[in-house]
Amino acid sequence: MSHVLSEETHRNMLARIPHCTGREVSDWLRTVEEEGPSLFRFEEKVSWLRHEYDLAYGHAKAIIHEYDLRRAARKLR
Repeated sequence: MSHVLSEETHRNMLARIPHCTGREVSDWLRTVEEEGPSLFRFEEKVSWLRHEYDLAYGHAKAIIHEYDLRRAARKLR
């Protein structure tokens, strides 16, 4: 399954996460960094987040996508 989202769709999903989950995106990213298992596959990380925190698939997917984008940006510095 592809995990590619359009930039606009991704940004819209991120904007809705605080309202839908009660937590800021930065909190979710910190949770993935600090508590997430060392999984390599995108869908494994999404599945962990969904089941551990009872998130909707779209929200978990957007959080992991953002996490991966930011992690990649850190590696480029």
